[in-house]
Amino acid sequence: MDPLTETEIRDAFVNCSKGEARRANLPRDLDGLPWADLDFLGWRDPGAPDRGYLVAERHGRMVGLSMRAPSAASRSLLRTSLCSICLTSHAGSGVDLLAAPKVGPAGRQGNTVGTYICADLACSLYVRGRKTSALVRRMEETLTQEERVARARANLAAFLDKVFDGTQAPA
Repeated sequence: MDPLTETEIRDAFVNCSKGEARRANLPRDLDGLPWADLDFLGWRDPGAPDRGYLVAERHGRMVGLSMRAPSAASRSLLRTSLCSICLTSHAGSGVDLLAAPKVGPAGRQGNTVGTYICADLACSLYVRGRKTSALVRRMEETLTQEERVARARANLAAFLDKVFDGTQAPA
């Protein structure tokens, strides 16, 4: 992923108001992010832990999503969950259900699409082995790293397509 500026990130949002995009707390130290290892930029709002944001390329342009997690529920460290994007197993609260309002009229009517995703939105780093899941060992797979990256990108694209489903043209 090519580095993005604060303005590019804020202008990419497609499922929230311009005001919400302006008020979103962006990741600190954008220059220090491992851009070469990112398939998408994802972060949680430290001031509002139920909010997450994701910026990715779709049909040749950057799109940003505002997402929300349901209110915190107690979780057991004995259970593991699987991220739907990168297929990384996490213990306890390592995976969250994040819901994104759909783009266009459906989203304005309150329709959302959800996915189970790494709670820290660092899927790109997990799939490349740059970050490891606490307490859980990665599943043994016969896929190469490039194939795992391609699978994660395809899973992300499928999620983005659901968020855009029903809109007239690819936005």
